[in-house]
Amino acid sequence: MPLNIAQKILQAHKVYGELARGNVIGLKVDEVYTQDATGTMAWLQFEAMGIDCVKVPLAVSYVDHNMMQANHMNADDHAFLQSAAVRFGSYFSKPGNGICHQVNVERFAKPGNIVLGTDSHTPTNGGMGMIAIGVGGLDAAVVMAGAPYEITMPKVVLVRLTGSLRRPWVMAMDVILELLRRLTVKGGVGKIIEYGGDGIKGLSLTERATITNMGAELGATTSVFPSDENTRKFLKAQGREADWIELQADENAQYDEIIEVNLTELEPMIARPHSPDNVVKVKELAGLKVEQVCIGSCTNSSYQAMSTVAGILKGRTVHRDVNLLINPGSKQVYEMISSNDSLMHMLSAGARVLESACGPCIGMGGAPGTGQVSVRTYNRNFHGRSGTKDAGVYLASPVSCAIFALKGEIVDTLTATDANVQIEVPIIAEPDTYMVRDNMLLPPSAENVGVETIKRGPNIKEVPVKDALEDEVQAAVLIKLGNNITTDDIMPAGAKVLPYRSNIPAMADFVFSGVYGGFAKKASVAKEKGGGIIVAGENYGQGSSREHAAMAPMYLGIKAVIAQSFARIHRANLINFGILPLIAEQAIDLDNVETGDRLIIKNVKDCLMSTQKYTVLVEGKNSSFICQTDLNEKESAVILKGGLLPYTRERAL
Repeated sequence: MPLNIAQKILQAHKVYGELARGNVIGLKVDEVYTQDATGTMAWLQFEAMGIDCVKVPLAVSYVDHNMMQANHMNADDHAFLQSAAVRFGSYFSKPGNGICHQVNVERFAKPGNIVLGTDSHTPTNGGMGMIAIGVGGLDAAVVMAGAPYEITMPKVVLVRLTGSLRRPWVMAMDVILELLRRLTVKGGVGKIIEYGGDGIKGLSLTERATITNMGAELGATTSVFPSDENTRKFLKAQGREADWIELQADENAQYDEIIEVNLTELEPMIARPHSPDNVVKVKELAGLKVEQVCIGSCTNSSYQAMSTVAGILKGRTVHRDVNLLINPGSKQVYEMISSNDSLMHMLSAGARVLESACGPCIGMGGAPGTGQVSVRTYNRNFHGRSGTKDAGVYLASPVSCAIFALKGEIVDTLTATDANVQIEVPIIAEPDTYMVRDNMLLPPSAENVGVETIKRGPNIKEVPVKDALEDEVQAAVLIKLGNNITTDDIMPAGAKVLPYRSNIPAMADFVFSGVYGGFAKKASVAKEKGGGIIVAGENYGQGSSREHAAMAPMYLGIKAVIAQSFARIHRANLINFGILPLIAEQAIDLDNVETGDRLIIKNVKDCLMSTQKYTVLVEGKNSSFICQTDLNEKESAVILKGGLLPYTRERAL
């Protein structure tokens, strides 16, 4: 039977199960990597399992999110991560070495492999011809302990690219923005997006990585490109040609769906506030005043992108009313643009060049001013994520952003002869040789595994664990929400909150703080009376993989979330921490549920182990409705035990 690329990789790594859509399959994993916003908890959970060293072939611990050191907390966590990497046999990427996804593509990604990362943008590695999946920290810890990764086989969708980009004005970013315009942030849920067609031949590996990076915004399980001569060229330039294999879909390979995109027809695109799928053509917003521009992040900070931006800025000056921030994605790229005058052109034009880190994308500095318009080459523009609630954050390509920074407004950038632009844009090819200096990428040492003392600052607390599932849930509806609630809404990011990532009792104070300021206090009161329930609409928990958006609510006594549908990673995180992800059979049933209602669910265990249908009684209203769960056998067992950590501990005894 002819196989597509996704099927080939999954089949080669299958431990159990059959590759039929909807089946549960277990997969052998080649690499697991963490980042510091999620990795501290992942390593604490790994330690709590009592395992001496990682059992996967490769583990890497990155520091790239929480770089601001306003007090001891981030510095202490970095020391913890470095000592944990030594203790358990992981590589350690020091602060300043770069953003995990970009560094991983440069130094570790291999065609045909499977990698898990504790960040939703792990699919960036799919540009290398990998199955790369973002997961919660506890899922990563369990796999590092030697377990297969379990997944329900998704649909595989082919995006067939034809034609070629109208360079230099149309970039890879415009490709994924067009797909978001068509499919929305829910369009990839339950799917692997596989790219093919003659159009891919004109896309460099780093351009492919831009596209797979933002596949996370589609809600896709992952995205993957073939491994071809462009892949080989990149690996050779990185000194890793031996890692290359050719990987193509078989002729007549089958797909669940096919989407056609003619690259020649694409124009510069832009996502408006406050969602990555709120996309229009750039020319439709011409004339909108811009006060801030941010270029970089894991989406658009390759050598190609940075050098193109430098070429646009060369000999020019950023508009007087614009604040331009640039964060190169890796030390490798930073060194290379430092050595060829690109960095000088950026600085001379008036850009503020930041360190190689996530920075403003995760709300770590670079917040726009009150009510300002900020246009960014980043992947998310959720409300308040920038650090300024009333800012208008837009997403566009590096070329568009650089020109907006010079003009002080959005302009139609499609042609160089446009009277509003008149800026020559260079076309930069990938280099034949990258500058490889891995002095901030520390390898594991066998002699220190199991011996190194782990360093713990006072902000690092024990991992909270939920009790086993109760047979009857009686809990109050603490908050009722709409569609597409993000993990940023549930558990905000930013410089104020993320330093508490190793301290769940402290972090729990911020749950829903941007949506409903008194939630934590209300939940604590409800916890004494049986706990709380969250009610929401479709696609609950989209966005970041941060498991804190499940762990902190669990700590506050949340017993269940009732929604119309769940985002993949957050659904997994809810299960991992023993929170029932209940799906309302009819959306209209939720119209009659209000904040403050007390819900009663009886015979929970019997329902879980049989029909997975639950009758939810609304106390005092003489009404009820039906919810269901779609848990597989393992997920049901995890929920019964109160979460994945107690489930794993029991199996290890």
